[in-house]
Amino acid sequence: MRVDFHTHIMPPPSRIPDWAATFGPNRWPKLVPQDDTSAMLMMGQASVMKLDDRFWSPERRLVDMDRLGVDMQVLSPIPMLSCYWAPPAGGQAVARHLNEYIAEVVAGHPARFTGMGTVPLHDADLAIAELRLLKDTLKIHAVQIGTCPANRDLDDPFLFPFFEACRDMDMSVFVHPMQPLIGGERLDSYYLPNIVGNPLETALAMTRFIVGGVMERLPDLRICFAHGGGAFSHVLGRVDKGFAVRSEMHEHIERPPSDYARMIYVDAMTFDPSSLRLVVEKHGADRVLMGSDYPFLLGDSDPVAGVQAANLPDDVTRAILEENVWKFMSDGR
Repeated sequence: MRVDFHTHIMPPPSRIPDWAATFGPNRWPKLVPQDDTSAMLMMGQASVMKLDDRFWSPERRLVDMDRLGVDMQVLSPIPMLSCYWAPPAGGQAVARHLNEYIAEVVAGHPARFTGMGTVPLHDADLAIAELRLLKDTLKIHAVQIGTCPANRDLDDPFLFPFFEACRDMDMSVFVHPMQPLIGGERLDSYYLPNIVGNPLETALAMTRFIVGGVMERLPDLRICFAHGGGAFSHVLGRVDKGFAVRSEMHEHIERPPSDYARMIYVDAMTFDPSSLRLVVEKHGADRVLMGSDYPFLLGDSDPVAGVQAANLPDDVTRAILEENVWKFMSDGR
C-alpha cells in the first residue's frame, strides 16, 4: 500500500462556521466561493489564495490518487488554519471543527484515508485536552504543529509538557512550517517565503529541537518534519562542527546532533533525487516517508515517481513508499 503521508484538507465553504460572530472580528479563516469548484481562502479581510475543490472533496482526491498510484493519503489541516494568534477558546473551536471534519472524511473512506489533527498549542492545557479527544474519541493518532507555534521555538520549556503528553499518549507529531520567521523583508519577492523561507525555518526548528534537548529527554517521541526536513540535512555537518567546538551546544545534549537526526522522521518531498539520497543518508532509510503536500501547487505532482527517481535500493524505496509511515503513525494498521 503506497501512502502519501503529507497532504492537506479543509472543510468546504458551506461547512465553515462564522467564528467572527462568536469570538469577534479577527483573522478567522473562511472560504468565499468563486464558482462551483473554487473558493478564495480568506483570513479575516485578507485574501490568501484561491483554492479548488481538491482541498475539500474526497471524491476529487480519490480520482487523483488512483491516477498517481497512491493507495492512501494521510489528511492534515492546512497549516495556517492552526490560528495560534487567536484567543485560546477560539483556537480550540477552530481546531475542534477541523479535527471533526478530518475524522468524518476518514470514517467515510477508511481504506483510502487516515488523518492527523491540530491543537490550540498557544495554551498547553487546551492542547493536551484536544490530544486526548483526538485519540480517544476521533481515533486520530497524529497531530500537526507549526515550526514556531505561537512564536515559541520547539525547545521552549512551555511546549515540553505537550511533547511529553504526545509521547505518553502514543501520538505522533508532524511539524510543518506555518510561515517563515527568518529572512524578513529579504523574502518579500518571488514567492520566496515559501520557496526559500520555509526550508530555512524548518532547519532552524529541527536544530533547536535537537540541540535544546527535547529528543534527548523524550527519545521515544515519534516526530516528523515536513519538506524533507527543509535545509537541515544540508547544514547538519556544520551543526555537528558547532557541537565539536562550541560549549553552548553541550548544554542539553551529550552526543553529536547527527545522532539525534537519525531518531527523527522526515518526508521525502525534496524535488531532487540527489537531495533525497542525502536525506536518506542523514536520517536513515527507516525514517523517510513519501509525501506530496497535495493539493498545493508547490507540492510534488507525482510523489511515487519522485521517490523512485532517487534510484535507491529496492527495499529502501519500498520502505519509503509503503512501510515507514506505519512505524510513524502507529494507528493500529
